[in-house]
Amino acid sequence: MSSTPAGTTRGVTRVLLLADAPVLRRGLVSMVNETAGMQAVGVPGEVRRALTLVESARPDAVVVELGAGRAATLAVCRDLRRRYPRVAIVALATSEDPAVVNEALAAGIRGYLLMNTSPTLLGWSVLAARAGRTVVDPQIRRVEPSEVPVAKELTPSVPLTRRESDVLDELIQGQSNRAIGRNLFISEDTVKSHVKAILRKLGARDRAHAVSLVLSARNGGSCTCGHGHAPAPAGEVVGEAATV
Repeated sequence: MSSTPAGTTRGVTRVLLLADAPVLRRGLVSMVNETAGMQAVGVPGEVRRALTLVESARPDAVVVELGAGRAATLAVCRDLRRRYPRVAIVALATSEDPAVVNEALAAGIRGYLLMNTSPTLLGWSVLAARAGRTVVDPQIRRVEPSEVPVAKELTPSVPLTRRESDVLDELIQGQSNRAIGRNLFISEDTVKSHVKAILRKLGARDRAHAVSLVLSARNGGSCTCGHGHAPAPAGEVVGEAATV
């Protein structure tokens, strides 16, 4: 990220707003500008234009609509996370499904709020996300163990090797193949080979699906893959529904 552009008030958090519906964009602009210490920057636009708009606005945080077309939006969020790792991403979502929440967090979203959130909670979540913490809307009901549907345990027929488990740990942290190779002192091609093996053993479609499976299973206590330990995603999870 470049230094703060000239003319920007020192100490103000610059927020770019991305939503497909113009009425939602206008509402978010009002919410952000009415929050002390925050300022809507750039031209609020559609989610598909995220990379272009972030490049021109240089925000500290992005608030993105996560509704219809969730897969495409999460792909955009992953791209944002890779290209602009210092930009905090907060999503306004329509789903309360814990699996969807986990999928969003795995894509690099650090704040998961429902559409009817308050300006106060939105502002606080943006600040928390910038500080590296993860916030889940307290309106999302906790899932009691007795209410969790019986599901197939995440137990690969062929267990992950220790190195594959190390790579999986890095995937959960949202690291790229290049970063994983650097962190584990292996080549990028070796990382790719391990990722392919992980996907095959977990029966996952792609990296995001693998992370979602692991997080969902871990939260339900049914993950027994690999050597049985993987760190939680970076950042502290806060909020009433933080255990989803």
